[in-house]
Amino acid sequence: MKINIFLILIFSLNSFSMVIDNLDDIRGDWVSISDQVMGGISEGGLFEIQEDGKNFYRLEGVVSTKNNGGFLQAQVRNKNSSQVYKGLKLTVRGTNDNYYVWIRTPQCRFPWDRYLVSFLPTSDWQTIYIPFEDFKKSNAYMRKKMNLKQIRTIALAAYGKDFNAQLDIANIEFY
Repeated sequence: MKINIFLILIFSLNSFSMVIDNLDDIRGDWVSISDQVMGGISEGGLFEIQEDGKNFYRLEGVVSTKNNGGFLQAQVRNKNSSQVYKGLKLTVRGTNDNYYVWIRTPQCRFPWDRYLVSFLPTSDWQTIYIPFEDFKKSNAYMRKKMNLKQIRTIALAAYGKDFNAQLDIANIEFY
């Protein structure tokens, strides 16, 4: 009986979180996208950096709302079901600006459809927990709640205003 309880505890602890990218033994399939795909003029990219022995990604650039633009994003593909998790856990630091997490599912039919939430990083590394229930749909015709079984992409985005963006990402996982 004690062994069964022990095994249940071990397996439940292992499923408590799922790393998407930790820049160590688990790597995500990242791409950098700017509003230039739709005629905007924001410029930047996603870079891998090592500082003081720590590896991280840096989303960096100039966000411009001119020409109907206004975003830079670092997007990672998700190949796993996330329905057993409560949300996203991010280890980040950045400029004192609002950044966004954009999640896309198959119900996001158009490029501008997403489930989103904003967060405000600090200049020091911090771990942020974002529950899935905090995400809002971007358009009225979308389902109110996202399908957690089918999260296709997760993006961290600098969006919506003119500014010099710098967001460092050291870890992303489902919790």
